[in-house]
Amino acid sequence: MAIFEDEPVKPAAAHVIGQDLALLSVAELTQRIDLLRAEIARLEAELKAKDATKNAAEALFRRG
Repeated sequence: MAIFEDEPVKPAAAHVIGQDLALLSVAELTQRIDLLRAEIARLEAELKAKDATKNAAEALFRRG
């Protein structure tokens, strides 16, 4: 519970790395796998964008 009324409440994490998986159902495990695959795709897209920015900057400075 928040101490102050206007304090935002953090949602519970959908998955915690290393947590015990024994009590999860097959459906819950499948859902978490889908969630983690989507997160991996998001991370890879961000990495690709950062690489593109870095490569563009390097190309710009190599010209001078």
